[in-house]
Amino acid sequence: MSARILVVDDVPSNVKLLEARLAAEYYEVRTAQSGPAALDLAPVWAPDLILLDVMMPGMDGFEVCARLKADRATEHIPIVMVTALGESCERVRGLEAGADDFLTKPVDDETLFARVRSLVRLKRLLDEWRLRAETTSQLGVNLSQEEAAPSVRGTRAVGLVVDTLEWQRVAAALAAEGIAADRVANGVEAMALLATLRCDLVLLDLRLASEDPLRLASRLRTEEATRDTPVLLLAEPNHRQLLFRGFDLGANDYILRPLDANELRVRARNQIRRKLYQDRLRADLAYSISLAVTDPLTGLHNQRYLRGHLKSLLSSLQTGGGVLAAMMLDLDHFKSINDRYGHAAGDAALQAVASAIRKQVRLVDTVARYGGEEFAVVMPGATAADAAVAAERLRREIAGLRFQPHPGVIHPLTISIGVAAIGADAAQDGEAAAEALLRRADEALYQAKRQGRNQVVVAQNEG
Repeated sequence: MSARILVVDDVPSNVKLLEARLAAEYYEVRTAQSGPAALDLAPVWAPDLILLDVMMPGMDGFEVCARLKADRATEHIPIVMVTALGESCERVRGLEAGADDFLTKPVDDETLFARVRSLVRLKRLLDEWRLRAETTSQLGVNLSQEEAAPSVRGTRAVGLVVDTLEWQRVAAALAAEGIAADRVANGVEAMALLATLRCDLVLLDLRLASEDPLRLASRLRTEEATRDTPVLLLAEPNHRQLLFRGFDLGANDYILRPLDANELRVRARNQIRRKLYQDRLRADLAYSISLAVTDPLTGLHNQRYLRGHLKSLLSSLQTGGGVLAAMMLDLDHFKSINDRYGHAAGDAALQAVASAIRKQVRLVDTVARYGGEEFAVVMPGATAADAAVAAERLRREIAGLRFQPHPGVIHPLTISIGVAAIGADAAQDGEAAAEALLRRADEALYQAKRQGRNQVVVAQNEG
């Protein structure tokens, strides 16, 4: 897996060494020898990862990291700080600034490439969700103008700790960040609980004695319910190979013993914050897709959805046989409602008709606002005769509505309906067949209009 990596260090020999090691693994590398140069290059080149030296003159790595995370163009780029400082307080300071991890000089290749692969994989997953969210803007839907990294506090975040002798210490550190924690003894208990519990972070102790902890890490990534749940490994200094394997299996982060409460708190917060952001992107995408195929006035599907769904139904008809019917419905004299009572009353009339249609059709039927005052119903498994009976029932229902455009004023509503049906033999070309079915139903609708409105007309079979 190749990636773009920006190396930032003021010492030329350090830069050349890292550049050579990364290039040997087929990574594309750019370099910057100062904080300001990195801030200029990062938004333009858009790297997948930044390796950032801490100790630089003028602007140190902590300030560079904070500025990169404050810029909307670079806030999602993972940052690994490279330092000769091994103190926990320095790591906490960097994590607070937005760093994803620390590597201590001299950096060994195995550790470097394990973290690079892990963080690049996570970034690309997040990039995919961001790209999908941006794509929805082409549909005219703009959502979630909040900050990219939502606050963990106030979200009732939940963590699950799998087997640690330091349970009280871990729980206290999480509680200081507003994260409620549960504890289980093994993987079986963890998977059983996670099947019913919303969880924002799993803390997995690599000293797990009852089973292979990495087996559980693997299961967490394969199960649908936990596939995107961050996994933070609690490790001993001699767990180096286990950590590398854990990263390959999809673990997100780690902390070494002896556990520092502040470092654990910040690492947990950063992982949950990233998950909350990804969850929000996913929810926005689902909502925006819903908006793209839903009529905002009536809450029914729109014509775009109807046509796509009808083609799918006709494809099924080709393989499974059967019949399918469609109704086209038009609210009679709709213009007179707008002219006499105003557009708000016209909207209310359309909503009343939409509600009546939804109540009268079957659960398997698809109802859509086709455009203006016209509606459509697709009825899988229904013959023309079946649809005609349903259409007549619907016509009577609309005619019986007591629509009040203004208080104390009753205005009669009626609809004209055209019905057409199709069998498997005529559904060979899905798109053409869908167009033909809707056209025939629409022609029957206009025949109903010409014959005096407030009636049902069934189209004759073609050929």
